Amino acid sequence: MATATLLCSPRLSSPSPSLVRTSPALRSMRPPTFPILLNQKAMASLFGAGLALTLVGPASAAELPLLTSSLQFSEPANALSLPTWAIHVSSVVEWITAMILVWKYGEQSGFESWKGLSWGMVPLLGGAFCACTWHFFYNSESLEVLVALQAALTVLGNATMCIAAFRIYQSSQERSNNL
Repeated sequence: MATATLLCSPRLSSPSPSLVRTSPALRSMRPPTFPILLNQKAMASLFGAGLALTLVGPASAAELPLLTSSLQFSEPANALSLPTWAIHVSSVVEWITAMILVWKYGEQSGFESWKGLSWGMVPLLGGAFCACTWHFFYNSESLEVLVALQAALTVLGNATMCIAAFRIYQSSQERSNNL
């Protein structure tokens, strides 16, 4: 959802003078554009892929007709379905994309504190990798340590995101006091 929010935010043709009251260089800055949003074929294919994954019923690799006819492949009962895997993988890709976009925003806007938010997102990405790894090995009891590691990384990630958000708040307060 963060990616969609960042990608779909409206582009300002010229910033409002009330929003930017500093140097003329900052007044002329515009948010970055994303060419993929302007490409109708790319957007239609992304929308179609998302719709297809949404409409597909629960299925696992063992249920695919090509695999059952030539290969005898069976998964344990606790295996994730293909749509669930699609959600897990797309969430990780979305999180990485959000990290990149936040970093680029910090670079292009000159507000370096936003880069800290990108760094604050790293522990949560590690937790996502722990969850995907544990599920990839069918929730093996020998890998239960990944569940504890995911929980620890989630707590750490929430704390680092909170610190990064506070630093962004502080830098915005300093900028508004300097106006």
